Amino acid sequence: MTQVDAPEKPSRPADALSTEVVAFRVAGQDFCFDIMSVREIRGWTETTTLPHAQSYVKGVINLRGSVVPVVDLADRLGFGPTEPSARHVIIITVVAGQTIGLLADVVSDILAVPDSAMHSVPEMVSDQVKAFISGVVLVDDRMIRRLDLHRVLPSDGQHAA
Repeated sequence: MTQVDAPEKPSRPADALSTEVVAFRVAGQDFCFDIMSVREIRGWTETTTLPHAQSYVKGVINLRGSVVPVVDLADRLGFGPTEPSARHVIIITVVAGQTIGLLADVVSDILAVPDSAMHSVPEMVSDQVKAFISGVVLVDDRMIRRLDLHRVLPSDGQHAA
């Protein structure tokens, strides 16, 4: 098992008008979210499957004595289920007071994104897209979608596992 600690969070922001995000790939697509939600980034760990869990819940892992559900982001975002390998990572986050793991292909960058580089989601996309994506960041020639982590959890108030 590989474990990479999350980067140190700055004691004060370098630019009061920017946000640090962790960028990662899911199903070959670029996404990001606020780095303040990240507790750590781990290598793929086999999960314990839970019967009757939602299809996007890969199972649970033991994180230093805590049982943490792992959500397959590709499946949750509609790209189909992931067959995880040693190359995949689990981003441990805290969402609405609950610790969850998010299965991703790879973490690609830690970026300081000026507020001016964050764009809203176009109005013509469906509400289903807007349910998960809260903005789009332009970085060089890439367009990175910002995830709304609260929407990654089931909307009916149930826990992911």
